[in-house]
Amino acid sequence: MALAWLEGRIRRAWTRLATLPIVIKEDAVTSRLNPYLSFPGTAREAMEFYRTVFGGTLNINTFGELGNPDTAVADKIMHAMLESDRGYTLMASDLAPGMEHKPGENITISLSGDDVDELRGYWEKLSAGGTVTMPLEKQVWGDEFGMCIDRFGVPWMVNITQPQV
Repeated sequence: MALAWLEGRIRRAWTRLATLPIVIKEDAVTSRLNPYLSFPGTAREAMEFYRTVFGGTLNINTFGELGNPDTAVADKIMHAMLESDRGYTLMASDLAPGMEHKPGENITISLSGDDVDELRGYWEKLSAGGTVTMPLEKQVWGDEFGMCIDRFGVPWMVNITQPQV
């Protein structure tokens, strides 16, 4: 008797569940946190090496491709991103002329994604009491981007991807 009662309850619950709409959000909002490495002109070589280590897809953009007319940096890497098949993400760039390379201090934490409110909230908290080295504002590649050093001396980059039209 108790088993029949339980089976009836389960059947009714499944019947109710079957009538509920299933919502699959195709444009799910994501954010990621990953290391961002800086190199004194060797970013391409380093990232190609890391691709041999981790595998995956390597995308590279030079300063010239992104509109910098200075021939001294045109072939240097403005942004490189390695995404491994295991889900690891590593980003890097070459330092612009005049920027000092300090091994051990060439790592920044990058926050990126398309959740505007979430990422702006992180920016506000991380930059509060710290130093803003580049304001969070629209950049030549179309995204909002900013850099800061938090109150503990940790460097951060925040990139908010703009919606694709």
